[in-house]
Amino acid sequence: MRIPRIHHPELLPSQGKVNLSDDAANHVGRVMRMKEGESVLLFDGSGSEFPAVITSASKKSVEVEITERIERSSESPLNLHLGQVVSRGDKMEFTIQKSVELGVNIITPLISERCGVKLNKERFEKKLDQWQKIAIAACEQCGRNTVPEIRPIMSLEEWCAEEYDGLKLNLHPRAKYSINTLPEPVTNVRLLIGPEGGLSSDEISMTEQYQFEETLLGPRVLRTETAALTAITALQVRFGDLG
Repeated sequence: MRIPRIHHPELLPSQGKVNLSDDAANHVGRVMRMKEGESVLLFDGSGSEFPAVITSASKKSVEVEITERIERSSESPLNLHLGQVVSRGDKMEFTIQKSVELGVNIITPLISERCGVKLNKERFEKKLDQWQKIAIAACEQCGRNTVPEIRPIMSLEEWCAEEYDGLKLNLHPRAKYSINTLPEPVTNVRLLIGPEGGLSSDEISMTEQYQFEETLLGPRVLRTETAALTAITALQVRFGDLG
């Protein structure tokens, strides 16, 4: 049986006893019903793993004893920042989860002209907390020890205008060049994925003003969540650690 990987929100010691967070304790004690003497593998986002043994467990609290600290990284050599216009329903959650599994380092939710999601500030803040938890859960599942950052929601132009030392890409079905024809080497990529209705002509012109390069994935028009994951995969195959 695979040893469960559990995220801890604070930096962990190399050895010693710690109490799991409320969320982790609920998962370990109530959902998984793990008991004293069973093993877990902790990570705190610093890039290390911490094998530990449960010393006490109930439905409300779990204490573990860390036995050692292991340096292990599964991070891609490609640093990838995804700017994703917020999509409807559970599409955004799906995109975040799978993007983390594929190795994205930063995700910034964006608002554009044709964004179909209309939420007030309070509800967006709740969404942000929910999205970060999805990213953490994806790291627990896929073996990453570094948790990608889900940044606060921004306007499309505000994000495009940020200073960035790397390649900036905008998917466009009429672009002349594909990801396979991008110049090498590339180590930093800022990838823009538009909404279900696509970017407006004014927004496309705006991205060009901020030096975004247009690229295409193939002859078919993909849904926003499909486009994001396909582009990330193609970039990781070309410049990262897939394939």
